[in-house]
Formats: sequence, C-alpha cells, structure tokens
Amino acid sequence: MAKGNRKVPGINSSSTADIAFILLIFFLITTSMDTDRGLARRLPPPPETQEQKNDIIVKERNVFQVRINKDNQLMVAGEWSDIRQLRAKAKEFIDNPTDNPNLPEKHLKNIPFFGDVMVTEKHVISVQNDLGTSYGAYLEVQNELVAAYNELRNELAQKQFGKTYEACNSEQRDAIAQYYPQKISEAEPKKYGGK
Repeated sequence: MAKGNRKVPGINSSSTADIAFILLIFFLITTSMDTDRGLARRLPPPPETQEQKNDIIVKERNVFQVRINKDNQLMVAGEWSDIRQLRAKAKEFIDNPTDNPNLPEKHLKNIPFFGDVMVTEKHVISVQNDLGTSYGAYLEVQNELVAAYNELRNELAQKQFGKTYEACNSEQRDAIAQYYPQKISEAEPKKYGGK
C-alpha cells in the first residue's frame, strides 16, 4: 500500500490576537506601580508678561534654614541637629506660640471659622542640600517638614472642629490652610562638605 501525500492540517490562529490582547490588559491591570514616591509640590505660576522686577526682602527671623551636607548631616537654624528633632523645631517655628522675637513675626488676619487671629503667614522654610546628599536623606527631611505642617493642622482641626484635618470639609480645610500655610522653599544644591 502506498501512502499518499498527507496534508498537515493548519492551526486556527484567528483568536491569537484576541488572546494576546486579553493577556496585555490582564498584565496592565494587575501590575502595580510605585506611585507613592516623590514630593507633592505646587509649582509657582508662570511669570506675567509685564512682571515688575521687585526684589522681595524677607526678614531673617521669618526664614527657617535647613541644610543637609554630603554626609547627610543636618544643620537647622545654624545649629547641628538630628532628624528626630526637626519636626518639633519646625512646628515651633511655624506656630511661634510664645511670640518669640527670634521666630516669625505674627500679624492679625481674619480667617473664616476663626475670626481675627494672629498668624505667622510670612514664614518660609528654606531647604538646601549638598550636591552629595543622598536622595533618602533629602526625602526624610522633606517628610519631617510636611509632617510638622500636618500635625499643626490636625491639632488645630481637633481644637476648632473636634475632628482631624482630613475629616473636615473643604471650607474648613481651606481655613486651616490659611492659618498654617505650607511654605517650603527648595534652594539650589551647593557644596557644603562635612561637619
């Protein structure tokens, strides 16, 4: 018996594209991306076309200087400090509870829900790092400064409204943000060296 030419049956590939598309969607949906890294900062608006070139003079008492050197050592307000002390020092600077003449000046401001209150609205926290500063140390400093604002805002929300800052409605949060405006300035990195 002679065998005839047998034809190999073809593979049906009509659904291959559909399967590839379904797998692609599956991996896009199930893959998690690390999105909680980085800093939440609002960039300043672009300059207006007819902007006047006025130098803004900030009083020295209104500036809280935080510097990080190449060895990730911290200098706060001209003194060597530890990262664990930064939050408390920043809170004292931002709030100036005793109206200390070496801390930011207070002035009267009318804020919804609070009325006329004395605030340190003109304060600025200036962060400057060395070119060799590690990103981890830089983020740790930024997190402590933001945490100082968050704690002050939570304390004020508890005192005024009996709930956390996040639990407040948008008008209440806006009023608290006016009471404690977040002002963190990031200066250009410099070469400081070690301790």
